[in-house]
Amino acid sequence: MIKKNKWALLISSLLILLPMAAGGILWSRLPEQIPVHFGAQNEPNGWGNRAFVVFGMPLLMLVLHWFCVAVTAADPKRKNIGEKPMKLVFWIIPAMTLMVFFSIYGVALGYSIRVGMVCCVTIGVLFVILGNLQPKTKLNYTFGIKLPWTLNDEENWKHTHRVAGWTMAAAGVIILATAFLEQPWILFTAAAAAVVIPIAYSFWYDRSHR
Repeated sequence: MIKKNKWALLISSLLILLPMAAGGILWSRLPEQIPVHFGAQNEPNGWGNRAFVVFGMPLLMLVLHWFCVAVTAADPKRKNIGEKPMKLVFWIIPAMTLMVFFSIYGVALGYSIRVGMVCCVTIGVLFVILGNLQPKTKLNYTFGIKLPWTLNDEENWKHTHRVAGWTMAAAGVIILATAFLEQPWILFTAAAAAVVIPIAYSFWYDRSHR
């Protein structure tokens, strides 16, 4: 799988390292302590050393990216994952990295960025994409709702992921529609419901079809 997608892995890795190059260019304009965590009202409440933020964080994201790709490549049922979910594996971390560093560098340079809204929009779009992909994914060990009763029953897997498609897409729409409010409880509630509902449904399906 990795050999087949070597160019995707190379380009996605370079995108993850792009903030490192941007940080080097902006080095003299960046403060020694850069905000990396923000509260509900967009106020910084966590900082990181400039060298760690510019060089360390992209490298950590790159390691995480390679780990996710390697785990997916090692899945004995990876052929069931499908082309679109596989693309998501390659591009989700680069996209999130660019979003994170856009916000971090912007705030560090003194620009007024509504970090909470940027995060909500990004997560909302992700949930809509996940909702669209769930029903199209066959049984595998990497992508989807992996429970003992879904992994042991293809019908359970199919019905559970059909429900997950609706709940995740609905959660994404709710998060996007309320992004301007920047209320963490809406984000967390919608995200939790999107996952808990199909899990509960899969458990019920397993018990009712024995």
